[in-house]
Amino acid sequence: MRAIGTVIESIADTDATVLIRGESGVGKDLVARAIHAASSRRRGPFVKVNCAAIPQGLLESELFGHEKGAFTGAHRRKPGQFECANRGTIYLDELGDLPLALQAKLLHVLQDFQFSRVGGHQLIEVDTRVIAVTNRDLEAAMARGEFREDLYYRLNVVEIKVPPLRERREEIPALASRFLARFNSQYGRQEQLLPKTLAQLMEYPWLGNVRELENVIRRLVVLGDGEQAIEALVTRGRNGQNGHNGHGSAQQPTAVESGLREVGRRGAQEAERKALLEVLDYVSWNRTEAARILKVSYKTLLTKISQYSLTPPIRR
Repeated sequence: MRAIGTVIESIADTDATVLIRGESGVGKDLVARAIHAASSRRRGPFVKVNCAAIPQGLLESELFGHEKGAFTGAHRRKPGQFECANRGTIYLDELGDLPLALQAKLLHVLQDFQFSRVGGHQLIEVDTRVIAVTNRDLEAAMARGEFREDLYYRLNVVEIKVPPLRERREEIPALASRFLARFNSQYGRQEQLLPKTLAQLMEYPWLGNVRELENVIRRLVVLGDGEQAIEALVTRGRNGQNGHNGHGSAQQPTAVESGLREVGRRGAQEAERKALLEVLDYVSWNRTEAARILKVSYKTLLTKISQYSLTPPIRR
């Protein structure tokens, strides 16, 4: 991570396009924001676009804007996110999920930073830095014809690979302490990390990375049995009982410990988690399709995925 810090310092004041890669939950968002904060553009806007969270039919309009009457419902001119990021940074999250047709337009925009809004002909020129982020294996996607090779090389001017938490375990104590202080303050608690608990955190595989650690510490602060939940979590991780995808859940309290109502609530949460994971795996983690099958909004689906610390199968 110190090496990543050095790279950030070296490239911050340039306009080089940056491709940040790493598993879900490793902190790619923080790296992108650190690059912007250290650059000469820090007083300009930092515009984040989640390319997987916007329906494909609206994504071009979201990125490049549209003119009045360009399509049904376009009652007025709307600037795109590239225009909003002028003199700042545009952060393209989950770029690997862009449809091929839009990849082609993005490639042309990256060449000269000129584009026209949907339904318009006027060329618009912007001055913005592009930071692209993905947790997908882009090389494999290119081999399958799902990602353009020319766009890959256009984006990959500077590549930053953020390692998973299990490869930088020395950071766990500091991260856990930071999360503990934040959640103690947020919930008015005074929980502490016992040396035994910290040792358990150090040996857990953390397939959900920093985000999973954050959720575990939140659970420790919020629940009265946080210490026991962490011990059970680590035990299951050690025994390989999290399944092939590494999806674990906190220990289910018994009726003796928490009462029937709490057991029912946790049982419902576990059933919801399993249903989410089953559908996501069935559609190969196509979140749009999963939201349609589950009959929830895309935003609700993303919230639930984060809530239960669900992560896609690890591609080796």
